[in-house]
Amino acid sequence: MILELKEKLNELSNRFKNIKDIMKPDELEKELKRLDEEMGKPDFWNDQKKAQEIASRRNSIANKLEEIRSVEKRLNDIDEYIQLLEMEYDEDTEKELKEEIENVEKEINRLETASLLSEEYDFKNAILTLQAGSGGVEACDWTEMLLRMYLRWAEKNGFEIEMVDYQPDDVAGIKSATVIVKGPYAYGYLKGEQGVHRLVRISPFDANKRRHTSFSAVSVIPEIGEEVKVEIKEEDLRIDTFRASGAGGQHVNTTDSAVRIVHIPTGITVSCQSERSQIQNRAKALQMLKAKLYQYELEKQKEKQKELEGEKKDISWGSQIRSYVFQPYQMVKDLRTGFETGNIEAVMDGEIDGFIESYLKWRATEKQQN
Repeated sequence: MILELKEKLNELSNRFKNIKDIMKPDELEKELKRLDEEMGKPDFWNDQKKAQEIASRRNSIANKLEEIRSVEKRLNDIDEYIQLLEMEYDEDTEKELKEEIENVEKEINRLETASLLSEEYDFKNAILTLQAGSGGVEACDWTEMLLRMYLRWAEKNGFEIEMVDYQPDDVAGIKSATVIVKGPYAYGYLKGEQGVHRLVRISPFDANKRRHTSFSAVSVIPEIGEEVKVEIKEEDLRIDTFRASGAGGQHVNTTDSAVRIVHIPTGITVSCQSERSQIQNRAKALQMLKAKLYQYELEKQKEKQKELEGEKKDISWGSQIRSYVFQPYQMVKDLRTGFETGNIEAVMDGEIDGFIESYLKWRATEKQQN
């Protein structure tokens, strides 16, 4: 049994070495020092938004370094305990070592995922938009289920959620919703969710209990800051106001405080109803429009399109990235990576880390081959 522990330790040590080769902790230390110096300047907080972005990046780097140091120390401790165990066997010590190795392996799994988040916008907040597609009321219900899935995932992983737009269906579910997922690397983790999600189930809205297929499109873009310059001409905008309609009747206004902005040249539309005043909603909608227009320009470049968002697809048959089957069997499968699970209840309750990790690894492999 001691031999098995040594073999497992050797495997984890090799994986950890690869992680360090990718994450380059020495360079992270230098970046942390640079950011600390910048944050120490007297005028640092003059630009609040920029300062918050820098502080968030600084904390993210510090957390990564802390995790790396922690895993390194724990691997060294395990090595020492194995040597002691070889000199004097103790069953309780062996049991404790097995548990510690399992815990360290989980940490290494998390670090492996984090090491794949190195693209330009990965550290940003994510603007997540869900849109019901083919399937009528069934699709609207499915879109609301997906929204709950992402909210539960964000909650479990310590991300903050801001609901900026929520359009309920007249019968059930939602036609569309937009949320901002706030926290270090939110976009990096969620970018692989971009695409069409397909549901197969016996519809609760069908009196004959027939199986239905419905679709929902998920769009994920990074929330960009003032460092990116996007020109938006006033004459290119059509701005409409309407009454807010929050989830479950919450935050429903009696005034036309919600704002919808259409960028006429591109047809890009954004809505915001999260704030109490029309002025605040207009400012937030313009910020989201800026992010979408910046992405739109990037998509004109084929290489950037592949790196940032992936292919645009219709919300219908043959264009899904992931399939969720409730009946006649239970299975969730990502059609790009092949990752699948039969525990559909856990997935709908926000347990999607397996899909996120497999996508990031698949994407890294694709980039290496290209």
